[in-house]
Amino acid sequence: MRERPYYSVRTGKNPHGGGFGLSSALKLFQSVYSELEREYYLQEAFGFDCVDAGEIYGTLGADIEAEMLLQLRKDGLWPISNLCLSYSEDDLFDVIEFLYDQVSEGAEGDYHSWNDCGMHYTTFDKLKGQEHYRKKINRLLNAYGEGFELDESGEILTLPEPGFETIHGAVLPSRDTENITAKVDAATYKFRRARSTLDERRDAIRDLVDVLEFLRPQLKSVLSSEDERDLFNIANNFGIRHHNQNQKTDYDRNIWYSWLFYYYLSTIHAAIRLIEKNA
Repeated sequence: MRERPYYSVRTGKNPHGGGFGLSSALKLFQSVYSELEREYYLQEAFGFDCVDAGEIYGTLGADIEAEMLLQLRKDGLWPISNLCLSYSEDDLFDVIEFLYDQVSEGAEGDYHSWNDCGMHYTTFDKLKGQEHYRKKINRLLNAYGEGFELDESGEILTLPEPGFETIHGAVLPSRDTENITAKVDAATYKFRRARSTLDERRDAIRDLVDVLEFLRPQLKSVLSSEDERDLFNIANNFGIRHHNQNQKTDYDRNIWYSWLFYYYLSTIHAAIRLIEKNA
């Protein structure tokens, strides 16, 4: 598949070059949903109509609308194909995550030829279905707004800042899962969660600084005392960790929080590697 954008996007002349608006995203979602239905990826969960046996219920039972109300705490989302063009962004994201839990790929079954009834699957592969769904829906999410993605846990996250994709895929060379790896993963999720607030982003940065604080005794052996102090200066004096009258808070948090997050995330990666090399 072509990786470079086409001419009008490359040259900044395309009105959607910076990302689709909601109405366009809803039309694309409707297309993806229709394809899932047509290719039987929703048969296990939603069931199907048979010309001989009538309505065959799926794992969600006879009243899918009620099940969506119970799970999503929202009414008026079903039937998806009829109503999706009127969804809000929150509705769209909720239903995308909901469908991730329902999709599966048909594995074994029989084709019912009478009146071209279609495939009647008896066994399904959920992991393959979810993999297929993520590839389809992420083409849409990547191009919507500032860019999103559906991760392997089925949650919608913002895309990494351009140029920082590699660090999100890099493995931390640490055996300490509880104090380092798990905390870095949790902070990353908190920061990248779709529509996270500025306070949540600040908390994520603070969590990364706490990991660096945990590493501080070992850092003393690989950094000079002045360099080591500089790592914590920004967090300690710019309203991230402490709250007092000396804090500097007169800055654009939306811009600087992104810089701070990636600064401390990359610093943790570098610090662990320095410690490992020294050991």
